[in-house]
Formats: sequence, structure tokens, C-alpha cells
Amino acid sequence: MTHPQALYLILACGNTLRGDDGVGPWLAEWTENRFRDEPAVRVLSRQQWSPELAEDIAQAQSVLFVDCSIDSAPGAVQIVEVEPSVSTEGLATHHSGAPELLAMSHDLYNSLPRNAQLLTIGAGSTELGEEFSDAVRAALPKACNLLERTILDLLAANQ
Repeated sequence: MTHPQALYLILACGNTLRGDDGVGPWLAEWTENRFRDEPAVRVLSRQQWSPELAEDIAQAQSVLFVDCSIDSAPGAVQIVEVEPSVSTEGLATHHSGAPELLAMSHDLYNSLPRNAQLLTIGAGSTELGEEFSDAVRAALPKACNLLERTILDLLAANQ
């Protein structure tokens, strides 16, 4: 299915049945509601990022990956630039990270977005359950604000 080119593609990842791992889909839904009248913004949420997303990435001018981080302090919100990974033998078909998806976008479609960033919130718990930890719940306003500012800045820069 062909979609109109997104100026800004938000790719969220996470399992809503694993506590804080569900923060990516939660933020995707928040972003979709916030920017529902903005055709230049497209939001996709998946339980895992997979190679099929490389085509969507190749068509976007900018991409923002959204996920929880088990390597960050619980509730820590950060956004970092993402570069394509160095090509390796074969494709990871079970789970691909942001750098691998960018590399696939380049390798398969000879295209990369101008901007690629990763927004993460440190996970406090990824145990079975649908509730966020206190740390992640407290970080949601900051994460939403950062998402909103990032997207609005990009849209303003491309007018």
C-alpha cells in the first residue's frame, strides 16, 4: 500500500503488555492525536521494528524513532541523532533497531531521511502488566513536550 510521502515519520516500538515497554505505542497514540490535522506527519506503531519499515523510512524526509530504553535510568527522557549501522551479512528478521533500519533504507532503496533521531524513556519495569512505572508515568509530560517541540520545529523549518 502506497502512502503519501511523510515530511516527518514517527516510528514507535513497544509491547503494551510489558509495563514500560508500552511507552512507545502510548507516545505514538498521543502524537497521532496531537498532529491528526497535520498531513505531513505520519505515525506508525509496532510491537517490533521490522525490515518492512525500511520503505517508509526511505520515503520520509525525517524520522523519529520512539522506544523505551533499558540502558537509561528509569524515567530519563532523551533524544539523540541516529546514524545508519555499518552493513553486516544478512538481515535481522526478528527485531531491527533504528540504525539497522536506516541502513536497510539506504541499502534497499538508496535513500535516507535528512534527519533521524531516537527518543527514549528509561524503563523502570518491563514485567508483565499494562501499567507504567511511577518513573515513566512522571516522565510522560516531558516526553510529550519534547515530541511536540521537535515536530513543530521541523514543520516550521520546512515551510
